[in-house]
Amino acid sequence: MWQDLSKDVIAAQVTYFSGHKGEVNCCAFSPDCQLVLTCSDDGRLYLWRASNGKLVAKIRAHTGPVKWCTFSKDGCLVASASYDCTARVWSTSPIKCVHILRGHLRSVETVSFSPDSRSLVSGGWDNTVLLWDIQTGLKLGQFCGHSAAVQSSAFSTDSQWLATGSWDHTVKLWHLSGDEEVVTLTGHQGNVACLCFSTTGLLASGSWDGKVRVWSLQRRECVFVLGGDERMWVRCVAFCRNGSVLASTAEGDRVKVWDMADGRCVNCLQGHKDSAYGCVFSPSGALLTSGSDQLDLDEEEDSDDDGKENNKRKEGKDKLKIAHCKYFWKIGS
Repeated sequence: MWQDLSKDVIAAQVTYFSGHKGEVNCCAFSPDCQLVLTCSDDGRLYLWRASNGKLVAKIRAHTGPVKWCTFSKDGCLVASASYDCTARVWSTSPIKCVHILRGHLRSVETVSFSPDSRSLVSGGWDNTVLLWDIQTGLKLGQFCGHSAAVQSSAFSTDSQWLATGSWDHTVKLWHLSGDEEVVTLTGHQGNVACLCFSTTGLLASGSWDGKVRVWSLQRRECVFVLGGDERMWVRCVAFCRNGSVLASTAEGDRVKVWDMADGRCVNCLQGHKDSAYGCVFSPSGALLTSGSDQLDLDEEEDSDDDGKENNKRKEGKDKLKIAHCKYFWKIGS
């Protein structure tokens, strides 16, 4: 975790979360930052205790690689998107599958809960976006307009707008009341991989073109283009609670923090030994947490109920290193 965004690292330690038998595609933190959810090409989701890396639950149900996972805002539910063409909703206590959402014709790449936890959106390789009712598991609507796979999605903080990012290099804004025209935001030169709304009416989008674009929801225009000329895949964007700063992670070992008053990079947080993967602010906004992937061939494997299969692993890409709570940045000047 990083405390304050303008000071140096004063303590460092790494916690390893190992156990997946395939590439880890996504990690998500619970709203209180106490749990970490990971999903993998092995078709499973793992739920971990963030403080010590202890495995809390192993979720097996998808019949294909799991591409994305996320928590609901209240932390009571998690959702997953899979290559098996389904999205699934799970309760966290107890761990059980609540809904299997079928409707996509190809791999599902993204799922997002609405802030009120009443709806879920999914998008995938069939170029479509589906809206689901969490209570019933029924499809509420379908949004068509992207000309390529939908890889990212996000709800506005008031649950009125839905943003989707695509391999067609565009971001689309859909008004969920259905009484406004779809807004298409253009400018990215690569696939739009991540999206995030602020409480102040801004939308951030990260792309394979190495850029983060910040859009005004009210004016429907880009207000900042963040990033240099390096074409590093932007993996995650996250606003702090009051929207005053934006954090972004990309291929590379740094987490960048941007001032939303002028678009200036106020800090590059260093400490990861591999590409920074995901980032999230704590509910209070006082802490910034980030995770990364790291190859590590020397760490001794813990055994699990899959037995000898663990001993056959010769590569380290199935391990997720979360340096999420051991990097501290002082608050204040």
